[in-house]
Amino acid sequence: MLEKIRDGSQGVIAKSILVLVILSFAFAGVSSYLGSTTDVPAAEVNGDKITKAELEQAYQSERSRMEQQLGEMFAALSADERYLESIKQSVLERLVADKLIDQAASTMGLRVSDEQIITAIKLEPAFQTDGKFDNERYQAILRQLGYQPQSFRNMMRVDMTRRQLTAALVGTEFVLPSEAKQLAELQGQTRDIRYLVVDSAPFLANATVTDEQVKNYYDANQGQFMSPEQVSLEYVELNAADFAKNSPVTDEEAQAYYDEHKTQYLANEKRLAAHILINADQDDAATKAADLAKQLDNGADFAELAKAHSDDRLSAEQGGKLEWFEPGVMEPTFDAALFALNKGEHSAVVKTGFGYHIIKLLDVQAGATVPFADVKAKIVAQLQDKKAVDQFYSLQSKLADTSYEVPDTLAETAKVLGVSIKTTPLFSRDDAPEGLNKPDLVKAAFSDTVKLKGLNSEVIELEPNHVVVIRVKEHHDAGTLALAEVKANITERLKQDQANEAARAKAQELMTQVKAAATDLGLVSKVKLGRGEQNVDAAIVGKAFQMPTPSSTPVVDIVGLANGYAVIALDKVNAAEGVSDELVNALKQRLNAQYSEADYRGLIDSLKANAKVVYSAE
Repeated sequence: MLEKIRDGSQGVIAKSILVLVILSFAFAGVSSYLGSTTDVPAAEVNGDKITKAELEQAYQSERSRMEQQLGEMFAALSADERYLESIKQSVLERLVADKLIDQAASTMGLRVSDEQIITAIKLEPAFQTDGKFDNERYQAILRQLGYQPQSFRNMMRVDMTRRQLTAALVGTEFVLPSEAKQLAELQGQTRDIRYLVVDSAPFLANATVTDEQVKNYYDANQGQFMSPEQVSLEYVELNAADFAKNSPVTDEEAQAYYDEHKTQYLANEKRLAAHILINADQDDAATKAADLAKQLDNGADFAELAKAHSDDRLSAEQGGKLEWFEPGVMEPTFDAALFALNKGEHSAVVKTGFGYHIIKLLDVQAGATVPFADVKAKIVAQLQDKKAVDQFYSLQSKLADTSYEVPDTLAETAKVLGVSIKTTPLFSRDDAPEGLNKPDLVKAAFSDTVKLKGLNSEVIELEPNHVVVIRVKEHHDAGTLALAEVKANITERLKQDQANEAARAKAQELMTQVKAAATDLGLVSKVKLGRGEQNVDAAIVGKAFQMPTPSSTPVVDIVGLANGYAVIALDKVNAAEGVSDELVNALKQRLNAQYSEADYRGLIDSLKANAKVVYSAE
């Protein structure tokens, strides 16, 4: 538990990190150690209860973790209640596993002393300052979490006891170097093959299927023809973008807005600058710049000095002339010096990241108000948007109130809003119509309130300033599609099966010829075929690596493809090339993790097989 605290227990962020790590553990089943509860159990493990409150807390913690990890993808996935239910079930199974381990540890007499807990707390970097345990920091973090020291130590005791058992098991796993090397050599192995694809397409023309065959296939495979649950909707929609199109703005309104907000339409003052630049990488740069400034003070010509001495050679050719600048364009020191000058004046030496400058103000273009004609279109669009948003919020309140007060129809809502009721075709959770395919809407459409009770939904936001209220127009439960709906597909499938069977027979004939060393069959050769080959059908690659090593003659076999068969002749197995120590070590780590995970799963399965685990019927 504590090792996960270390990366984040700094200052004010300690609470968020520790809540996600420590308290997720506490919520996941430690409350039984901290106090009793009368909550209805979600499950019982050998008589020990896992309450529904504990399950809900652990589930919410897992949801938060997944939401942070998956971002917007989780919002789409969570629209499916079945997906959320699967997460909740996996969380419950984890709580059951924890309970089984706790009970096994208790039966084995595993204990953690107070001294061990205190030592673990003192050694925990999250509770240290400058490498030493800081009791004030420790107490402060616990206060942020709302925990007393004793309850926290109880959590530590449970966690450390549990880890005694699991660490003793998974910590004993090891992988021999020869084992990892053998796997690396197998993965790096290549094979020399020849193959010939027998396409099923030419055999389709002779395939015939009777109605009886279609009916028999349908009756024997009804599980393949399940239709998902579907709904069609009625909905009332409010979109500020639609209102903007019908929100006229008069010239007088636009002019009035312009007059009231003229400060928004002031063009910045612009200044035409020239400079002499001495690059900072010269040892005497500051001295050289100061000498040039002194010459200017004594009446020297700025343009001539710039041409002769400025390191900015492009502007030097123009007498140091740069371009027009608005405030804030150049570095702050350059900017401040330029806008402090009067026309014709030059500055003292100014230091920037480029070097040492002497700046001259050549001309000034005063700030001016942008003419109304130049900004009229922009003002009209702004006023249209404002009118549209004002109208949207006014109608949104009516939408929410009326659809709630008259919950069994949208007719009254549409009448109050002055809009029409729109409809959708039937759709499932996975194919909502474009524009309505939003997680919140799909979730609402298949909710009990809307789907079963026939009530209006709450206001659902599709986009900013774009909302709908929906109700179910038609609902179809998941079920088996009628034979008439799938007959054509079954017919095509059976024809394809017949064509594939004909292709298989042809492939077997060709296999016999290949074994007889026929040379005129047009087989394609592939030398050093690797397991990850992308340019050869995956079924051919997979079969090639399943075939035994050939001896004096090639090994020949056939394999089914998506539409046909292939004959494969395996000529040679090539040893892996360049198996590095780094690869072997990486495989050792991967295998060790897999073995440890398998050990843990095996432990849980064994404990569960000998336990009485009762799940709530709800």
